[in-house]
Amino acid sequence: MKSLIVGYGSIGQRHANVLSDVGHDVAVISRRDIDHLQRFAELDQALEEFNPDYVIVASRTNEHRDDIKQLSLYGFNGLLMIEKPVYDQGSEAIGGNFTRAKVAFNLRFHPALQRFRQIIATRDVHAVTAYVGSYLPDWRPDTDYRQSYSADQQRGGGVLRDLSHELDYLTWIFGPWRRLSAIGGHFSTLDIDSDDVFSVLFETEQIASISLNINYLDTTTRREVIALTASGTVRLDLVAGTVETSNDVETFTLARNDTYLAQHQAMTDGDDRIICDITEGLGTMRMIDAVEKASVQGIWIHA
Repeated sequence: MKSLIVGYGSIGQRHANVLSDVGHDVAVISRRDIDHLQRFAELDQALEEFNPDYVIVASRTNEHRDDIKQLSLYGFNGLLMIEKPVYDQGSEAIGGNFTRAKVAFNLRFHPALQRFRQIIATRDVHAVTAYVGSYLPDWRPDTDYRQSYSADQQRGGGVLRDLSHELDYLTWIFGPWRRLSAIGGHFSTLDIDSDDVFSVLFETEQIASISLNINYLDTTTRREVIALTASGTVRLDLVAGTVETSNDVETFTLARNDTYLAQHQAMTDGDDRIICDITEGLGTMRMIDAVEKASVQGIWIHA
């Protein structure tokens, strides 16, 4: 399969490596003079000369909208994967005549998260608390964090979008949100102009209280969910790869790129059981917009 990666930052490089390793013919779009055998500077040139079957949009978040529009304009009608989140803001339909369009929320493919979801489906859940935090300057050790897109609000950076996996998988497991409120912004001394902390409180049709804290500040990387159920507590630790119930701890071991590989396999196989559909991805965008509005105005937002 011929796969085209739009954007060659850290996530674009990862997609390129994963797909190359499984035998895809990979080309990339980058305006930088990078060390890649098949590099194009412009999308129209790549579509005409490379003629890909599968396109992964992994450019800066604020560039996604234009990249998707160009793909449609130039008549690309193959497989489309969009790195999360779909846009920097807004939630309009992507248009186009793509064979399949999905959103790269790869944590859905973590076996511990899947096991947690399986257990939760059998229980009466009263409340849920989720937490994700890691220290932004440690994300890319070879890069000045102040120069990364994460540090720049105008390029679609900020913890709410960078760590939007939690918004996706919490609503995937517990159902769409009905109302929410939030507090967030740039609260630390990090030299960035994007948000670095958000706390979100929301309810779904299934759960009366889900609280989520996300941040760029925790010097110990954590990614955890605690579900309080009628049959006891269920704890998910995505860093350790464990799911703990009252009398058991299950551990899941996986390599660094396994979730990305599983996601691409599902995409190319046409397996829709787990992968995030574009309609779900746009739903997460509406949630992001609602979280920001609730935080600024200090109000509850209803879906």
